[in-house]
Amino acid sequence: MRFSVEQDDELVVFTLKEPALDSLLAPEVKSEILILCQPSAKALVVDLSAVQLCDSQGLSALLLANRQMKDNEGFVILVGTQETVRQMFRISQIEYLFEFQPTVNDAIAWLQS
Repeated sequence: MRFSVEQDDELVVFTLKEPALDSLLAPEVKSEILILCQPSAKALVVDLSAVQLCDSQGLSALLLANRQMKDNEGFVILVGTQETVRQMFRISQIEYLFEFQPTVNDAIAWLQS
């Protein structure tokens, strides 16, 4: 799995550099999320701008991130979400659980407001 992580105090930016977040990749993403979602992190920004396909297992990985961050009184912000991926959130009726922003900078500005 290709990804990058940037961490600055209470903010973690996880950038997935794969075209699909699916059943093949979801277990690795879940493992990484469990590592990143520590109590010291108050916001997890997940950059999905490279992701063009997301299946139910991919959504499950993002729901895990949401649950972990809520347990720590933090937020998950999804950025760069392609319309095809966003449609999966709508169909699954879980769109309301996440904050969506166009870019990482927009997500940071949202957090600071």
